[in-house]
Amino acid sequence: MIWNPGAETVPRSELAALQLERLRNTLRWAGERIGFYREALAAARVTPESIRSLDDLQRIPFTLKAHFREHYPFGLFAVPLSQVSRIHASSGTKGKPAVVGYTKNDLQVWREVMARSLAAAGAEPGQLIHIAYGYGLFTGGLGFHDAAEYMGLTVVPLSSGNTLRQIMLLQDFRPQGLACTPSFALHIGESLREAGIDSRSLGLRYGLFGAEPWSEEMRHQIEAVLSLTAVDFYGLSEIIGPGVAVECAEVRDGLHINEDHFLPEIVDAAGKALPPGTEGELVLTALTKEALPAIRYRTGDVTSLNREPCKCGRTTVRMARIKGRTDDMLVIKGVNVYPSQVEAALLALEDLAPHYQLVVDRRHGFPSLEIHVEPAERLVQRWGRFEPTRPEVAALRQKVSERLRAALALNPEIVVEPPKTIPRSEGKAVRVVEKK
Repeated sequence: MIWNPGAETVPRSELAALQLERLRNTLRWAGERIGFYREALAAARVTPESIRSLDDLQRIPFTLKAHFREHYPFGLFAVPLSQVSRIHASSGTKGKPAVVGYTKNDLQVWREVMARSLAAAGAEPGQLIHIAYGYGLFTGGLGFHDAAEYMGLTVVPLSSGNTLRQIMLLQDFRPQGLACTPSFALHIGESLREAGIDSRSLGLRYGLFGAEPWSEEMRHQIEAVLSLTAVDFYGLSEIIGPGVAVECAEVRDGLHINEDHFLPEIVDAAGKALPPGTEGELVLTALTKEALPAIRYRTGDVTSLNREPCKCGRTTVRMARIKGRTDDMLVIKGVNVYPSQVEAALLALEDLAPHYQLVVDRRHGFPSLEIHVEPAERLVQRWGRFEPTRPEVAALRQKVSERLRAALALNPEIVVEPPKTIPRSEGKAVRVVEKK
């Protein structure tokens, strides 16, 4: 289902003209109302009139996460607080959170782009959707909630956590849709299996999973334990929240970016523009935000863009699944690796449970890496019990090592943990633990 055909199937030439017009308006709006942008644009000698095509985008300075911290909490707002209808914020795990605001018009734009995302995943008016994203300053819960109501869905606003209650209500309410992090979806599915509940009895049709990088292998795992179609989506607080991009359920080959509202680019580490199809850092410009018009925001997310038309009929550019974050890349003995690459290699092994943790020790010169895994439940049942000294455990450790060497040229220490000892996630999974 295409929620807004006029926006999602627009000819590329018309879309480019609209983007240019909205980019100029955004530069004018931000330059007049936000001191940071007024100074940055003046220093770069950029005016709205000087931007004559989208190619001129490269002349505009970047906005960085550090700028949100420097102007915390409201220094990047373009309107007074009296005109801000809602405030959200990022998690702030590495310092002060990025605080973002929304006017009434911003909230309506958010509902619209999220309605497109829900429809692309398979949602239809009149259905139920079970929302297990956190509610509060995190944009996930309320972002899904408002859009679902706007498009005529019935919302079950459960928020995250309390897995047993989640399962009870999934059984009793039988929603068609589930929205949560992929790691929590996997945890729910495994809990269903352990309780002897056939996931097909829930009646789920689709799931919208995001807020953390996840692999194609995890998609297969989730679909197996929940009996649904797993759809990837993308968003970030600094731009709007969820609703920036989503896969279409028909094809699931890249995430369609809502380009009439969010202008994407891919750049290298130095900030130089890269051509379509080349992997690099995603940069986004919010073209219609009033309260916080982020311009050329360096997201830190690693992906690529595909401008080929999609078989679903949408003409918007598609971004590849997020590979990782520029600041999450690990360099282990000269090998560059993202946690999502490790995940893809591990989950391809049927002898492992779909849970893992990377322990990076930086206390002694060059960093070392341990990868903690668990054996699959069927293996432990065959063994009778888990003992670290069993020859079967040593064989499994060797199998995992060979897989990682072949897939990633990586040779970390493999630690096979007892079943159900690696932490399960009811929100965002913690995949990397650092010792400093």
